[in-house]
Amino acid sequence: MAADTSVEMFSKVLENQMLQSTKVVEEQLDAEIQKLDQMDEDELERLKERRLEALKKSQQQKQEWLSKGHGEYREIPSEKDFFQEVKESKNVVCHFYKDTTFRCMILDKHLATLSKKHIETKFLKLNAEKSPFLCERLCIKVIPTLALVKDGKTQDFIVGFTDLGNTDDFTTETLEWRLGCSGIINYSGNLMDPPFQSQKKFGTSVTKLDKKTIRGKKYDSDSDDD
Repeated sequence: MAADTSVEMFSKVLENQMLQSTKVVEEQLDAEIQKLDQMDEDELERLKERRLEALKKSQQQKQEWLSKGHGEYREIPSEKDFFQEVKESKNVVCHFYKDTTFRCMILDKHLATLSKKHIETKFLKLNAEKSPFLCERLCIKVIPTLALVKDGKTQDFIVGFTDLGNTDDFTTETLEWRLGCSGIINYSGNLMDPPFQSQKKFGTSVTKLDKKTIRGKKYDSDSDDD
């Protein structure tokens, strides 16, 4: 009997919370509608112009990204190209891979998908065997490794699949979430809610390899002379 009473009380509390949330949303919508109703023609015209200008800037930014190689997942031939690419773009994801590593092919599939969805970020791949200087400088010892570069500086690394659920079967959404945690893409989901089927099962934790990275190191075109 007591259990039934507790359930009933909980249901009522939950119902009241939902009603309150709905009321808040309705009040916000009413306020917006009232604000629009009170605008004269000149104000509405200015609002329209601002929105058109914002849309125009957004399209210009998109075209600029595409001109710099965003919107596709592509391979760069050398370490020299890496330095140039990270100087050109604010956000870069670079996959250090080997042809003989099966997990690299798994990453390729997901990165190709994300490159089209997140054109604000440049997605690259570089053969680790052809870039010994970079691998040594970045302390890359596990393949695959994703180097996440923001404003010409290493922001973070994703080493292997540990942060992706420790499984080969992770989803594109899981990789997207992990990139979002580093701020290297514009992530619209909830960073506090990783899209694992069972977080406890995988025992996942996001590790920022502070001792093994050169995060904060600025890349210059003459870096390979260091």
